[in-house]
Amino acid sequence: MKKYRTVSLFNPFRLWKYLFKKPVSHDMEDIFTKKNREVLRKDTFLKLKPKRESSPRTAPANLRGFHTNDWDKCIGCGTCEDICPTKAIEMVERLDVPDKEGSFQVRPTIDYGRCCFCALCVDTCTTDSLNMSNEYIYASDDADNFKFLPQSTFLGEEVDMGWQKDEVSNLLDKERVKMDHVLPSDRKSSFVEVVKGYSKEYAMAEAARCVECGVCTSSCPVQMHIPAYIKSIWENDVEAGLRQIYETNPLPGVCGRVCTHNCETSCSIAVNGEAIAIRWLKRYIIDSAPTDMYEKMISQDVSEVIDAKVAVVGSGPAGLGAAYYLRLMGYNVDVYEEMALAGGVMRYGIPAYRLPDTSIDKDINFIKSIGVNILTNKRVGKDISMDQLEKDYDSVFLGTGFFKVRNLNIPGADHKDVIGAMDFLPQVRDFERGVLKLEDIDVAESVVVIGGGDVAFDVARSATRLQMLKYGKTDVKLTSLENEDALPASMDELIEGGEEGIEFFCGNGPQEVMQKNGKVTGLRLWKCLCVFDTAGRFNPEFDDECEQVIAGKQIYIAIGQAPDYDYLPESLSSKVKIERGKIKADDNGQVSDVPWLFVGGDILRGPDLISGVADGHRAAKAIDSYLYKQAKDKKSYKKVEEMREAAIHNTPGFTPKQQARK
Repeated sequence: MKKYRTVSLFNPFRLWKYLFKKPVSHDMEDIFTKKNREVLRKDTFLKLKPKRESSPRTAPANLRGFHTNDWDKCIGCGTCEDICPTKAIEMVERLDVPDKEGSFQVRPTIDYGRCCFCALCVDTCTTDSLNMSNEYIYASDDADNFKFLPQSTFLGEEVDMGWQKDEVSNLLDKERVKMDHVLPSDRKSSFVEVVKGYSKEYAMAEAARCVECGVCTSSCPVQMHIPAYIKSIWENDVEAGLRQIYETNPLPGVCGRVCTHNCETSCSIAVNGEAIAIRWLKRYIIDSAPTDMYEKMISQDVSEVIDAKVAVVGSGPAGLGAAYYLRLMGYNVDVYEEMALAGGVMRYGIPAYRLPDTSIDKDINFIKSIGVNILTNKRVGKDISMDQLEKDYDSVFLGTGFFKVRNLNIPGADHKDVIGAMDFLPQVRDFERGVLKLEDIDVAESVVVIGGGDVAFDVARSATRLQMLKYGKTDVKLTSLENEDALPASMDELIEGGEEGIEFFCGNGPQEVMQKNGKVTGLRLWKCLCVFDTAGRFNPEFDDECEQVIAGKQIYIAIGQAPDYDYLPESLSSKVKIERGKIKADDNGQVSDVPWLFVGGDILRGPDLISGVADGHRAAKAIDSYLYKQAKDKKSYKKVEEMREAAIHNTPGFTPKQQARK
């Protein structure tokens, strides 16, 4: 039988004895010595500094005293301000803080007249920069003097640490919700998409990890409203998320799969945990949005503001980005694409297991639905000249990308079985969509891929799948100048490539394509000592005594692509300056000596999908300004101005059309 402890009825009366005890108190002189007291020359302010060594004060080690903040660790995310229940924290601008990507030039100020010392700010600090000290005494007769900008010291003095976040009190979820992937054994023999995508429940759970700080937005080339569309997932409002995405990015289905996700690199949660899966959450919205949601967006009024036509050459990210925003601003836009399908390198360079055609089609069909005219199988320079474009259009945007194979200058590199990446990958995509048969693609039983970037892995992993389908086994080797820990390819590629059986020979440089009886037998490598010289220039050095030969019947070169400017006539070539393969233009992509010509994407800044979209947006705004000025010069300023204002103000609320000009 359970026994219960009995308590006397008179037990509370035991405390009455304290009514007659004299309280114990310490004089301030005992706590602060005269030597450590500082009286400022203000009648209303007294600042007292404690003497630590002789102070009789005692306090628990985790006392919630005044705050400290390590400014070197703090990124100004403002999570502390958002969580504070008493609104005691305010983020203030500090121009003495370095302005760098992935952080804001602000730091928290704490009003101790409001602070309740709950420590929620410490428990949600994403960088662990904010803590609470063991210092708790401060005196002033001016209420305004209780507002401090905490730094690593308190009032200029070193202090002992008090309350600090631990694993129990940490309110942040550091671990990412895992994404399901197709198993290596299943994906090696097919081009099925590797990443399966989030379910609704998983997407909401991942969205819940976001603290809505906005640091990610500052790192995104197109300044996507990332916290807003992630919040829409948490609120189960896919339509709101879709509208937020399309205000800044016309290729979300593509970017949700293959974006370089700079936003995740700068995510504040990633400082001490795993970054929010921003790219996959964007993909979730696009994949979840039903057709009728797109139809609602398409129905938005797109008015002609200036009676002008713009030609876009190339339907890659930059070209489609420019076309989208120009059309939203009211221009007639024709896109010229030399291939049978629009999309550029997205369509012909990235394998379907990373980016299926359905995702590309969804993005491009939306762009076409708002009135952008895409003309395929039309090569500028062959089917229509640049001179004709200049004559027929008011402005021209070039986004032709890097599609030309960059060769390797070593003995044997001219052999027919030494194949460029961009000669091979378009064939793979045509096989995936049924245009080519397996026997139409010449892939050997053993191949060597040269390169360490994402394109090299695209080649290696595609060759692995083709070998499995053709021979029932794989033999793919990849070599690069960089060591494995310094590869320019994403970590996903390295991990998934290794799972699929690719052998790595990183940290070596190719010296000769080995041949016997006219056939390729392998590749001679020397150990790479360094890739860049002390000045930062590409200038690899090798150790010829550390040599190895790796076997292979085919060599694939994926060391970068080059532009093809054959479409530029002589009349333009003399005016367009090309430096290291890129066209010289201003920050908006306008060519100074040819004001009607604008460029973007690979041929302006180099290969990067999301940066190409950003280039297209900048160029669209610059083209709008250029044509607006042209209209003013034609003395139609008043009419054009009225049309522009009417186009913007006739649509209530914030629309993509207004965003396009922002």
